[in-house]
This record gives sequence, C-alpha cells and structure tokens, in this order.
Amino acid sequence: MTLIKSISGIRGTIGGLPDSGLTPIDIVKFTSAYAAYLLQSTTIPKVVVGRDARISGPMVSELVIQTLIGMGVDVIDAGLSTTPTIEMAVVKENAAGGIIITASHNPKQWNALKLLNNKGEFISAADGQVLMDKVKANDYNYADIDHLGKKLQGIDYIQYHIDQILLYPLVNKEAIGKANFHVIIDAVNSTGGIAVPRLLEALGVNKITTMYCEPTGHFPHNPEPLPEHLTAISDEIIKLKAHVGLVVDPDVDRLAIVCEDGSVFGEEYTLVAVADYVLKHRKGNTVSNLSSTMALKDVTIKAGGNYFASAVGEVNVVAAIKEVDAVIGGEGNGGIILPDFHYGRDAMMGIALFLSHLALSGKPCSLLKSSYPYYHISKSKIELDNTINLDQLLEAIKLKYANYKLNTIDGIKIELDQEWVHIRRSNTEPLIRIYAESTSEIMSENLIKKIKEDIRLLFQS
Repeated sequence: MTLIKSISGIRGTIGGLPDSGLTPIDIVKFTSAYAAYLLQSTTIPKVVVGRDARISGPMVSELVIQTLIGMGVDVIDAGLSTTPTIEMAVVKENAAGGIIITASHNPKQWNALKLLNNKGEFISAADGQVLMDKVKANDYNYADIDHLGKKLQGIDYIQYHIDQILLYPLVNKEAIGKANFHVIIDAVNSTGGIAVPRLLEALGVNKITTMYCEPTGHFPHNPEPLPEHLTAISDEIIKLKAHVGLVVDPDVDRLAIVCEDGSVFGEEYTLVAVADYVLKHRKGNTVSNLSSTMALKDVTIKAGGNYFASAVGEVNVVAAIKEVDAVIGGEGNGGIILPDFHYGRDAMMGIALFLSHLALSGKPCSLLKSSYPYYHISKSKIELDNTINLDQLLEAIKLKYANYKLNTIDGIKIELDQEWVHIRRSNTEPLIRIYAESTSEIMSENLIKKIKEDIRLLFQS
C-alpha cells in the first residue's frame, strides 16, 4: 500500500490501513482539510468535482462530495469528465476550487485527489503545506445542520470545453475537414472515450475509429502512453490505413501520437510539434520541465523565442510560463499548456492544434515528425525503500559531477554538450526517476547505465 502527498495531489493505492493507502478515512481527512483551507478565504464556497472512469471512482467521488457537503461546501458534481475540463469548469462557475478524482497514468489500483484553486490551477506547494498542517492537526470543523452544503446543477462541461476549443483562433476546423483524416483513438477505457470522439466529430474529422473507448475503468494495457504500450493501435493504424492515431491517458491531460506507418511520434514530440505550430503564428517564449527534450529549445530558438526550463510538475511549469510570459509550455509526457486558453495540461486542445498543424502541413504524420531535430530520451527508475537516503545520494552525485554544468532546482540534472541526465524523486510514485537524452538511443542508454552504476556504487559506500 502506498500514499504520496505532493504537488501532483494526494495519490495512493486503494485499500489497506489508514495513512498507508488511499483509504476512505484518508479520503475524508484530506477532503475535510481542503474544505477548511478554502473556507479561510471564502464563507460560501463552491467546488466542482469530476472523475475519470477508474473502478474506485464512484466510491471515492461519493466520499469526497458528501464530505464537502458536511463541511458546508456546495458541490457541482460533473461526474465522468477530464482533468482539463474540470479546470475550465472551476473558472466558468466562479468556484472556490475543484477536485479531480484521478491517478492519471497510474495503474488501476491507484486513485488520487487533484486539488485546484479558484483559477482552476493546481494548488501551490505553499498552499499544499497549509493543507497538510490542517490534516496533521485535525484542523477542520464540520457544519451544523443549518449550514450543510448542497449539490448544485451543472452543465455539460465536456461540451463547453469542446465549444471553447472550436473558438480558439489557431484551431483550423476548415483545414481539418478538407484533409479527410481517418483518425484512430485509444482512450484506455476511461473518460477520453467520452470526450475525444465528440471533439473529433466537432472538428470535422472525416472518419473516426475508436479503440478502448468504453469508460469502464478496466484498462486494456498500461495506461501510461509510452511506446511499449501502443502496439495495438500501431497495428490497427497499418491494418486500416489510417492517417494518425491519438492516445490519451485516463484523465486526458496527456497526448501521444502514432503515425500512419505505425511508428510512434513520441510523447516528447507532442509538445514540440504543437509548439512549432503555435510559434509559426505568434512569436514568444516556451517552457518545459527539466526532463523534457532539447528539441523544444531548438524549435523555439529557430522561431526567434527563448526557451526556459522548470522543475517537474504542472504547477512548476505553470509558474515558469507566467514568469517568462511564454506563449506555450508543457511537459515531455505529452502534456500541453496553452496559457491564453487555460493554465493546465490539455490533451483535447493538443489534439485540435496537432490536427490543424498536420492538415496545414500537407505532410504525412511520419514526415512531419522527421522534420524536427532528432533526440532520444531513455527513461529508467529505481524503487525507493527505507534504506535509501535520497538526499545523501543526490549530494554524492553532485560532488562526483561537480566539474559539469549542474541544475539542482529539481534533483540533479547533469548537462553535457548534446546530452543530459536527470535524477529526481517522483512526484507520483515511490521512485527515483532517471532520464537521459542524447542524439542516439545507444548514447542515451549508456548514460542511464553509467548513472545507475554510479548510484549502485555510491549506495554501497
């Protein structure tokens, strides 16, 4: 059993003892503290709640909603939805906050509470600490019978989300329609199966083939949209001679693309391609996290902008986007953030912009991918246990590589000429993540092996 509290929310495996997993007691406790946190700044709060299609979703959702009502908070229950949809609904409803019940890319035994502020953005680390302090101190007070919250009627927020995407100036519905695309969508049996086909129809896509679009929560493959999990859609694209495949994670904030020849576009290059399209229409800066590809920097500089790197985590990327006034940002996990639309990773907007870009380019998907600078990112991880002191380990690595350019805002990133390696603690799992990038797969894999060997020797010593 696992329970992780971070800038990515309150995330854990379902079941087990309190404080060791995401149990009903933990769900009530953290929801109560969140409500108390909101009540510090408003006396009549309203919260939007939505969820992905995980098996545990209905149980978690009912606990969250009734706890909020017990704290005197009014609730709009959006039901099955997407993370970016709920982020936009918070702003539309002028709500005090929002809770998205999803563990994003994690397997089915996980669920989480993603907590939003009144801007529809993840709460900050500082506000998260306030919430944690309330949990530790049991610092929350339930409402009496005359001041209980109530359920409020909402709208079709997925349709609202789609309508707003269609109004965005860079979304070219006419070009998408003329391209006569055949698009295949893999929604891993979650809420993307509800939202993405509706979006594609609204964009005028000629032919839509759905895979795993029943929102049952029974994931047909690992829900993280990595190349090794996309073999089924690759085979289907070749079989049906489709133009492109789109894969979203369970809460639809990450987008992976598969080309017409079955090759994987690469989730790292989702942001690169969409940023390239945006930068063709408006000059400006870009932001991605430290673990994302250097190709975004290359594309940005070529377009006359400046590139900036942030710590990993959506809240950190958003802070950097605001600081440098970027026109687009995101993470190399397929997460696109368009600040003049909303400050959240949004696979729905990513789909609309990518299809606009692909249609206007007149190129097959694989040829569009080949037009970008080639880098290969290798990814590995080490499971954490009580015997590993990560702070000491990172300090030892820092000393070993002191003669190299180091970035220490999030773990340690060692930067070489055309290569880098990044070692950090995961925000979402009890892991050390190790990412390396180079101009060839062999070189990036060798970097990973070298660092893992260094860690092994340092750990032994």
